[in-house]
Amino acid sequence: MSNEISDIKGHVVLVMAPMGSGKGTLIHHVLQEYPTLYQTISCTSRAMRPGDVDGKQYHFVTAEEFDKKVETGDFLEWAEFAGNKYGTLKSEILPRLAECEVVVVEIELQGVEQLLNILPREHITVVYIESGGWEVLKGRAEARAPMSDSDLEARYQRYLIEKQSKPMADIVINNSEDIDLAHAEFNQVIEAAYAKCKS
Repeated sequence: MSNEISDIKGHVVLVMAPMGSGKGTLIHHVLQEYPTLYQTISCTSRAMRPGDVDGKQYHFVTAEEFDKKVETGDFLEWAEFAGNKYGTLKSEILPRLAECEVVVVEIELQGVEQLLNILPREHITVVYIESGGWEVLKGRAEARAPMSDSDLEARYQRYLIEKQSKPMADIVINNSEDIDLAHAEFNQVIEAAYAKCKS
């Protein structure tokens, strides 16, 4: 992989945040604003859910197929959550970085730690989406669908883990109140990434 890494000319924007922080909405916004921006599609061993489309939300594979990809070195990074495995395929990111493209990756803490140890740091911007704290996230979750106490507790424990990634961020965007300001700040991140590609 060393030769592939040495060919990097583009820039990676790693976006991490607690579940329910609105990071998906922010990413969707910049994808509309910047047509040449590319969001990677992760590979997962989890089962498809109603409404899922293979190659849209994820590249869906069996657990055995995922493990085979691990063995053959197809992943740039991968991690396991709640019994399911998720990973970023090299084919999703390295060819685009070689062509000086800007790539957005929605990612978890474990993935960020791995990529920071693999990719040149000057080609990475880590963004953390601030959600306004647990009470805000809890309210959003309960507004979407009824949740049991055990589900809320599991989500809270995940929030505590995800919050640990905030100190690793280069930029923190507050998405708890002013969505227009959050959009503008995320646009600035993407503009800076494109500027680094040109320099």
